[in-house]
Amino acid sequence: MEKRDENGLNKASRTLLLLGILFVAVNLRPALSSIGPLIDMIRQDIGLSDTLLGLLTSLPLIAFGVVSTITPLFTKRFGIGNTLLGALILLTTGIIVRSLGSVFELYLGTILLGIAIAFGNVLIPALIKRNFPHKAGLVTSLYSGIMSLGAAFAAGLSIPLAKELNLGWRGSLAVWAVLAVMAVIIWIPNIKRIKRTPPRRSFKEAMKKLSGSLLVWKLALYMGLQSLTFYVILAWLPAILIDRGFEASYSGWMLSLSQATGIIGAIFIPIWAGSRKDQRLVITFLVGVEVIALIGLMIPGVGMIELWTGLIGIAIGGTFGLALLLIVLRSKDAETAAELSGFVQSIGYFIAAAGPFIVGVIYDLTKEWNYALILLIVLAFFKLLMGVAAGKNRKI
Repeated sequence: MEKRDENGLNKASRTLLLLGILFVAVNLRPALSSIGPLIDMIRQDIGLSDTLLGLLTSLPLIAFGVVSTITPLFTKRFGIGNTLLGALILLTTGIIVRSLGSVFELYLGTILLGIAIAFGNVLIPALIKRNFPHKAGLVTSLYSGIMSLGAAFAAGLSIPLAKELNLGWRGSLAVWAVLAVMAVIIWIPNIKRIKRTPPRRSFKEAMKKLSGSLLVWKLALYMGLQSLTFYVILAWLPAILIDRGFEASYSGWMLSLSQATGIIGAIFIPIWAGSRKDQRLVITFLVGVEVIALIGLMIPGVGMIELWTGLIGIAIGGTFGLALLLIVLRSKDAETAAELSGFVQSIGYFIAAAGPFIVGVIYDLTKEWNYALILLIVLAFFKLLMGVAAGKNRKI
């Protein structure tokens, strides 16, 4: 008889579950990364200010913050598999609604897809802890790498889809609903592979325990600061480069480059960090790379835009993968991982939500992008402090 694991799955079933997880993962970024290169087209078409355009990126993060905390309520009631299925259906709906036309649909669809992505963000680390605890570094690297891959393709293809295929910005955003439908189809058979277990504690008890832990708050701040940097780059890197005289298509591809090199960081950093009991060296290395890249972007005369863009991608991709891995490594079991993931990502994304909006306001007031880059450098040092504390080998 073929050997089964503690969850009752054989090797083939685990492989199919992993495939389902990766199809969910590839859908968690295109709806977000596709918007940045299209900012100028949207501005010209419907006349939104930079502040309101920044809100397009901040709204999903606000949704992440609200929904992440309450995600364990859904999993305790419906199970992880069914909750993820509902999230994928909602994601498809949000992408379609956002592409319908008016300002109202643009913002409503953005909120809906933000809610959907929040469920995926929280639940995948819990699934990794539950079904792949002994390969957490490898599976996290695959998961975070495929997320970065989806973000890179969406960022790079947004302008070609809008202009070369004459889809306009609405059609360019709508294309990603096809990928979400594929994920729904592939995920449905996996629901039966996720055994439901009765919760050991109530949602209220879990939140009380987590909120009283200093380590949890440091993890949350680390997650928030890395996400803030990621979404500021996602929202504004093309605009920064366009303001400095580069073509829109080149600027879009530079965003795509940052996402592509982010794949390198997202794949290799969790493997490196997962092989160590203590992750503080990895955290320090990533902050150093990030600061160097930001300083490079601040000095246009130096050139080498591709180098700085590539380095910032490696740093933020690696930091994201590491933040997810830390949730898995610091959790004692899958239930704790789901609760910790929800709490940490909720606090983290509330912090991150302020980033694109604040940067939009800063530029509206000063017409100078370097002030925003200086802000990111300062926050990188706060991220180092929180990360070094969270990188110690401890359990929650």
